[in-house]
Amino acid sequence: MSVFTYHLVKTNYFYALKIHLFPPKPKNIQGLIHAEIMTAMTLGSPIFSPSRMLIRQIALFAQWENESDIDNFLLKDNCGKILSKGWHTRLTIMRKWGKFNKFEIPEEATEFENPDSPVVAVTIARMKFLEIPRFIHWGRPVEKLVRDHPSTTLSLASIKFPNIVSTFSIWKTQKEMTDMVHGHSKVPKPKRHMNAMKERDRKDFHFEFTTLRFKPLSEFGEWNGRRNIIPNLKIN
Repeated sequence: MSVFTYHLVKTNYFYALKIHLFPPKPKNIQGLIHAEIMTAMTLGSPIFSPSRMLIRQIALFAQWENESDIDNFLLKDNCGKILSKGWHTRLTIMRKWGKFNKFEIPEEATEFENPDSPVVAVTIARMKFLEIPRFIHWGRPVEKLVRDHPSTTLSLASIKFPNIVSTFSIWKTQKEMTDMVHGHSKVPKPKRHMNAMKERDRKDFHFEFTTLRFKPLSEFGEWNGRRNIIPNLKIN
């Protein structure tokens, strides 16, 4: 089974631009199935604010044939060497909704052995340009819900111009994440996510969209001075 990774690194403007201009490509990197390089954003921040677009912070979401290919990329590839200075987690797919081109995600779902296990959620979408204002209107309340939720240990958004947007969140347990999705969390305005999904079903914001749920396998490195970001997990 393939392995997914989510990488975060803070670098200088030169290397950030270089990674965007020369992103990792499967034809050049052994074992890479697909990767999306994006610029990190702060969930829920005002659209026109310095914290919205964090130019020096790079997010990479990738799918690999196996873990040895990930190790080789981080050790020998120029882009991988930059990413190795940050933080990343390795993930196995449990469930998906929707589809996003070029990722090879199996249709069948795998159940978590324990609903109290930590879970990682990734969404990635290709936006319809004319729907972006409507998406922002419905999406920012959901961003704030996830950002401020007591059960997330890390959450952020990212963007790849012109129209790819993504979110990444780590949850202490699968149950707490699904409670949020269904509007059952004990937080103010708990139905924000559910309401946004109803609006998307009424009129889609995206050309393509997928929500992915992962079991985290391991984490490596440090992000914003933090380690051990995923609860009850092997640390490297």
